[in-house]
Amino acid sequence: MTERSLISCDLNLNQDGKQSGFLAVPQSTNSAGWAKYFVPISILRNGDGPTAMLSGGNHGDEYEGPVTLMNLVRDLTPEDITGRIIILPMLNHPAVAAGTRLSPIDGKNMNRAFPGSPQDSITGQIAHFVATELLPTADLVIDIHSGGSSMHMLPSVNMHRMDNHQQMDGMLAAARAWGAPYIFLYADVAGSGLLPSYAESLGKVTLGTEMGSKAQFGIEMLRHSARVRNVLHHSRILKECPDDPGTSKPLVVAAEDEQDYIMSPTSGIFEPYFEIGDVIETGQPVGQLHHLEHPARDPEIVCAASSGILFARRSIPLTTQGECLAVITREVEI
Repeated sequence: MTERSLISCDLNLNQDGKQSGFLAVPQSTNSAGWAKYFVPISILRNGDGPTAMLSGGNHGDEYEGPVTLMNLVRDLTPEDITGRIIILPMLNHPAVAAGTRLSPIDGKNMNRAFPGSPQDSITGQIAHFVATELLPTADLVIDIHSGGSSMHMLPSVNMHRMDNHQQMDGMLAAARAWGAPYIFLYADVAGSGLLPSYAESLGKVTLGTEMGSKAQFGIEMLRHSARVRNVLHHSRILKECPDDPGTSKPLVVAAEDEQDYIMSPTSGIFEPYFEIGDVIETGQPVGQLHHLEHPARDPEIVCAASSGILFARRSIPLTTQGECLAVITREVEI
């Protein structure tokens, strides 16, 4: 039996209209033995129809999701839709408020916390509420990400390759409707517990994104993110077709082999040789690492173990051993 969440919500998920309120997460802190931490949530509902759950701010240094979804909450009215849209613009609200990838309260990664537990710290408690109270009600799940502080990314809609062909076809159709330049099939190389992975395991049509990065945040990336409305229209939730269809034929690429993710062999200052979007061959140097302790020593050359498009590149020059430097993708037919 699934344990009941200790989080309360001051909204009625089944009420028609437009509501905005909070998830109240019970906490006990140094400054207050009895406390609640509030996570914003909005719900739009207009009669029977599909349900979409949209989240941003899963990582607190990724701003495309929060801005896009806050705009969406303000812009849409119940009359614009058929069905229901549940919006969590800042899923990891403590991290968004701090501008950090991980929660400053418990140091945890929201996108490694699913399905969570009601007895967990705040990150796992929020994940558990979403996993047990919200995701089961959804037909469409969208979790908007970007490269955050550490990576430059090509704008893409993301997913895993699924054995359920009907589910996979639905996800690809929704991704193509978004109109982003790339559809990215990825592998989990840094642990389990991802929100999209858990939603996929429930059979939901699930889309993630990588909309640029903190350093790329601006008009272009926000335009790509705002095309989430195209998916809502494709899913028969948003009545009117948005004005911006985006890319008509996105390129489908994949990085499903661990060698496609180039991790730093040592610590130092990473000097890249390529920009994202460039084509790289197997064995070709992608950059070099300068030694801080031995500046006269030759830098360590980092080579690609696979060939394809440089889909992501580290944006923080100072690098610690084991951190991701680059991601190589290849065009695939699916």
